[in-house]
Amino acid sequence: MIVEHHGPVLVEGPVEIMVDDGKVMRSDRFMVAVCTCRRSRTYPWCDTSHRRRERTNPPTEDRNP
Repeated sequence: MIVEHHGPVLVEGPVEIMVDDGKVMRSDRFMVAVCTCRRSRTYPWCDTSHRRRERTNPPTEDRNP
């Protein structure tokens, strides 16, 4: 198991995880990224939603003419 700073927990698979409602989620992959921030749309699996979104162009100073 590898714990990423501000990221997922990487676990060697296959993996079974029981989520809050008691449902068991299974992945047969050789390495699984388990979400720890709960922002993932594919929770309990990480979809990189924990990464900060950065603007490509900074906003302009004068927005109101």
